[in-house]
Amino acid sequence: MIAHLNISRRRLALILGALAMLGPFSIDTIFPAFAVMERALGVGKVPMQQTISVYLLGYAAMSLVHGPLSDALGRRPVILWGIAIFALASVGCALAPTLPVLLAFRALQGLSAGVGLIVGRAVVRDALQGDDAQRLMSHISMIFGIAPAIAPIIGGWILGWSNWQSIFWFLSAFALVLMAATAIGLPESHPPQARLPLNLRAMATAYRGILASGRFRLLALAGTANFGALFLYITSAPAFVLDILKLDEQQFGWFFAPTIGGMVLGAFVSGRSAGKVTGVKLANTGFLFCGLSAAFNIAYNLWVGDGQQHLPWAVVPTVLSAFGIALVFPILTIAILDMYPTMRGTASSMQAFVGLLSNALIAGLLSPALSDSPLQLAIGAAAFSSVAWALWRWYLAHCDRFPEPSANPAALEPTDEM
Repeated sequence: MIAHLNISRRRLALILGALAMLGPFSIDTIFPAFAVMERALGVGKVPMQQTISVYLLGYAAMSLVHGPLSDALGRRPVILWGIAIFALASVGCALAPTLPVLLAFRALQGLSAGVGLIVGRAVVRDALQGDDAQRLMSHISMIFGIAPAIAPIIGGWILGWSNWQSIFWFLSAFALVLMAATAIGLPESHPPQARLPLNLRAMATAYRGILASGRFRLLALAGTANFGALFLYITSAPAFVLDILKLDEQQFGWFFAPTIGGMVLGAFVSGRSAGKVTGVKLANTGFLFCGLSAAFNIAYNLWVGDGQQHLPWAVVPTVLSAFGIALVFPILTIAILDMYPTMRGTASSMQAFVGLLSNALIAGLLSPALSDSPLQLAIGAAAFSSVAWALWRWYLAHCDRFPEPSANPAALEPTDEM
């Protein structure tokens, strides 16, 4: 059993992993339908890409609220209400007659979809400490990693026998299943006596204090940039799969399955390494794989030239990158949450906000600008990996300069560090 929770570790991993899948499902299931939706709604590729960026902007904005709400009200009620709103927003997407209406409901989806991932991270640290938390986080990452692999396949299957609206009906049904599983199987991990009052001024002060921490900025930005290399390819999947690899709407799995397979394998290795390999060494190994991915990707695209990319070589870089990211991410996340033991939800929210804001910019600006050329995509991904590695090395060299933050939210004030 886990700490004070009346639930097995396996069941907790399954529920939290499934909750974390809601976000990737919301993005990846509609990729195969992009061309059909463009024709049905009478729009081009760039406006259609905004269905991703608007969703992510909503996701990022609300990520600042999910954590503090769960610190004040408890984890379960925040998760349940968030899933209910997501289900209703998915119905709105299915019924949307025009792109502006669709974008409005996509934004509402984004406002609610992150509740499982963000609050779920806090549940992990409520329940477990140290190496056990790393193992559980890795197990959740393995389950979570399945979503981007199967979501576009499911979207392609649905599109094969029905219309694009059915994809959103599927998302609504999936949300209802998650809601039932949470209501029945997930106990409350944040007891009333440990909760913080919901105070906007205190919340703003806490966020200022978190952002003022040089240690937090380095860890959060390193994780964000590291994932950005892979997310650039994920958001460019319609162009990468259909235009560059010359596959069809039912063949997105040729890109997503091996890529997410790399992430699941990395999460498995991370979990098995907990307590046996230091976090710094594991993260260094992950960054090494991300560097190998960047080098191979640029070299391959320079060698074959535009229009000559073929399986399996074209997806080897994303597999290596996903493997490395899965080694790095649990280490950075646990390090951030351990900095703020009395307000893990708030810290998780700020970490998610930083990453999601970056992802929204990638989806809305970088992906449309770079996805016409495989070499440009490779260079863009390499730039993200290089920045992530540099930030991590800076953290290792200077982290002793940054004092531990106060556990009292009211005492978290901006500093002049860095």
